[in-house]
Amino acid sequence: QVQLVESGGGLVQAGGSLRLSCAASGRTGSRYAVGWFRQAPGKEREFVAAISWSGGTTNYADSVKGRFTISRDNAKNTVSLQMNSLKNEDTAIYYCAAKLGIGPRTARNDYWGRPDYWGQGTQVTVSS
Repeated sequence: QVQLVESGGGLVQAGGSLRLSCAASGRTGSRYAVGWFRQAPGKEREFVAAISWSGGTTNYADSVKGRFTISRDNAKNTVSLQMNSLKNEDTAIYYCAAKLGIGPRTARNDYWGRPDYWGQGTQVTVSS
């Protein structure tokens, strides 16, 4: 089992920045990719970004490309999502997820149909 805990959410004005963190514990010796997802009120959960185990491959949804950056520190078992130039439409609950596997394919959208583990989520609210 891998436990994931998100932090760093909050209220920010449009144009501002936030940095989310996802801390993993448990079977962290396993190799896994990590993804970030979000769910806005009344909408389905959507893919935001993903990073392979090595950190060498990343992938972003078109809506956040150029504004968000995903990174990881395997020594600290953490994955971060730096969010810049935030917009009202970025308001959502953000979840990190983990899925066992290695290689560049693990960052692709189609790899994330069924993550192995989920965090509890952290609220991000962007105000005008």
